[in-house]
Amino acid sequence: IINEFIDKAIEVLKEHSPTNAVLLRGFAKHPGLPTMGELFKLSPAAIATYPMYKGLAKLVGMEILEAGETIEKEFKTLKENYQKYDFFYLHIKKTDSYGEDGNFKKKVEIIEEVDKYIPELLSLKPDVLVVTGDHSTPALMKGHSWHPNPFMLFSKYIRVDEVKQFNEKECVKGGLGRFPAVDILPLMMANALKLQKFGA
Repeated sequence: IINEFIDKAIEVLKEHSPTNAVLLRGFAKHPGLPTMGELFKLSPAAIATYPMYKGLAKLVGMEILEAGETIEKEFKTLKENYQKYDFFYLHIKKTDSYGEDGNFKKKVEIIEEVDKYIPELLSLKPDVLVVTGDHSTPALMKGHSWHPNPFMLFSKYIRVDEVKQFNEKECVKGGLGRFPAVDILPLMMANALKLQKFGA
């Protein structure tokens, strides 16, 4: 069915420059992953503008909250729904997009805009607040890279370190150092006192 669709799409698009074909990616059989509710007894919600992140969130059992296209609306949606869920995944796509465009100035502006909302999130008194990225997208490279992401975890149980700035160079000096991303959710759960035992 997919091959037939691609062949028909190529036929229809062949005279429509600059688009002359379609490329389908990222679809396959549902992998049957356990949900976050099943694994961690969470009631999670996701706020994202980009369809792929909504799909991934849905795949692991998050409820998708429609928020509009602006960062302001994403944070407003989180605040309006704060009492309904015990885990929020809020994804900001524009930092990645401006990195891929090579637009360092705009990427910085987006990070600074997001930064303005951190005090509002803290005023909600979350057990844990994490700020990080799913990958690095340096504007200099105009694409995804292998560089480690900065990672910040706020909790009343976290050990305070000497890091005063949130960036790649400073965060690697922090108390958590470098660690694999698979440890993020267990770290969050441990700092929310919702994990029986971290590690061994």
